[in-house]
Amino acid sequence: MNFDEVVLAIVAALSVFGLVRVLTGPTVWDRMLGFALFSSKVIVMAVLIGIIIDRSYMVDVALIYGVLGFIGTIMLSRFIERRGDI
Repeated sequence: MNFDEVVLAIVAALSVFGLVRVLTGPTVWDRMLGFALFSSKVIVMAVLIGIIIDRSYMVDVALIYGVLGFIGTIMLSRFIERRGDI
């Protein structure tokens, strides 16, 4: 197990905290924060997987996931703020 794989395992373990916040958050805003945390960890993991398997297209996948995560967070916050009217 080399350094990249160790870092990938650590980031994967840390992403569990984001999922826990999403599932057990007392408020909707805590769940959104957990979603943003998990989304950023998935982006880092995609880049690390791209480094490990030596494929540059994984950076593109990470960028697309980052944009979709951002748009999802914005849309969800607007939905909550306006009480169901996007």
